[in-house]
Amino acid sequence: MSFFKKLFGRSKQNKSTADGVDKIIGEETYLDYTIQAIEMKQSGEYILAGIISKNIGDEVKTHKFIRADRLHGQEQAVSTTIKKGQQIIDQQGDSLFR
Repeated sequence: MSFFKKLFGRSKQNKSTADGVDKIIGEETYLDYTIQAIEMKQSGEYILAGIISKNIGDEVKTHKFIRADRLHGQEQAVSTTIKKGQQIIDQQGDSLFR
């Protein structure tokens, strides 16, 4: 399996639950956005992964992000994901949903 497929693919190792729905392990509101840390593990380590969402009009817009960072525990994964989500929002704002 190629490096990129392992990193970005949704293999059985990366799926959070048996039905493929992401398991939320932490959540925080930042400005008008919601940042959710999702559980994604590989080889016993957490992968930095999250979802940023915002209500725009009558629609909920979402953006999923996954980074190559490996974290040793759930608490560290949640706090790092929230910080990364805030950084993405600060840099891109609503343009992240285009």
